[in-house]
Amino acid sequence: MTLHLPSADGTLRAYEPRTEPLVFAAGTPFTSRTVFSAAHVVADPFADVTPDSPAAVDWDATLAFRRHLWSHGLGVAEAMDTAQRGMGLDWAGAAELIRRSAAEARAVGGRIACGVGTDQLPAGSLAGIRAAYEEQLAVVEEAGAQAIVMASRALAAAARGPEDYLEIYGHLLRQAAEPVILHWLGPMFDPALEGYWGSSDLDAATGTFLEVIAAHPDKVDGVKISLLDAGREVELRRRLPRGVRCYTGDDFHYPELIAGDEQGFSHALLGVFDPLGPLAARAVRVLDTGDVRGFCALLDPTVELSRHLFQPPTRFYKTGVVLLAWLAGHQDHFAMVGGLQSARSLPHLARAYELADTLGLFPDPKLAEERMRTLLSLYGVTR
Repeated sequence: MTLHLPSADGTLRAYEPRTEPLVFAAGTPFTSRTVFSAAHVVADPFADVTPDSPAAVDWDATLAFRRHLWSHGLGVAEAMDTAQRGMGLDWAGAAELIRRSAAEARAVGGRIACGVGTDQLPAGSLAGIRAAYEEQLAVVEEAGAQAIVMASRALAAAARGPEDYLEIYGHLLRQAAEPVILHWLGPMFDPALEGYWGSSDLDAATGTFLEVIAAHPDKVDGVKISLLDAGREVELRRRLPRGVRCYTGDDFHYPELIAGDEQGFSHALLGVFDPLGPLAARAVRVLDTGDVRGFCALLDPTVELSRHLFQPPTRFYKTGVVLLAWLAGHQDHFAMVGGLQSARSLPHLARAYELADTLGLFPDPKLAEERMRTLLSLYGVTR
């Protein structure tokens, strides 16, 4: 049955939803790449909260979505930006999420890595920042998960130059019990991180980042690069010490970066693999056979959807991710922590639905159509 979807120019366009889904079966673990999906949290829609209240999380639905990702062989990157760290989910909520998800990972044999930041400390001295990082690292390690050391807004504000980053990160890496993943998140995802590593000059910042890694290569499993600059990621990837992995966080160029070139490739830790999980898993298993062309044939068509979800202001990509989870039947509502379901326009959401439906991402296309029709009606689209 035809849907009439709003366009950015205010007109409605006719769209015929697909009737048959693609079928994605669970499969064996990946052999050629390590792949994490940064997973979203499901809000509790019945909680009596305001945008300023602590997050109210539907734990059952949140953990069920992680089991969905694990069932397809993906690792879960927990309590990251996709889970609304710093955008509705505070440290107390993130710590509970880490503990619950790590326990669930042990129960099902899933791989998990969790974000370590300083968001319990909006601002402070370097000593306070170091202590905040240590507190969060202890929670992740006690939960039995791998640590992902995230960029710190407080450090970006307090650091006087590269030497402060070298001191803070060096201290934290010496404290880490196991090798960690270092995460460089660019200002397009969080404007407060402008000038990270002590400089807004990306060449200088890259130099400091590599200096941190070179001083502690045995404590760095890999690095996650989220700068939306494929050329810079490839250049940095080629300069990493042997044994240190590059996990792409580039939601614009991920197929080519994961496929790699004659000098290497990137693993993946991606927010877009939240809605793309089963399709991404199928593509990686094709890549495991050495079929790069088949891998790209599956994943290249998804880039248009990803670029749409992550269009500026990029930090609001979570709204589209949660919309698609609702349409796919992974949760019963389109509500978000902090009310961020309102952060994208109806034309943006309509286009996200159209692109995802075209890709066959919805296990039940009829359900997705009905839910999209309900959303449209709430905005006054009755045709």
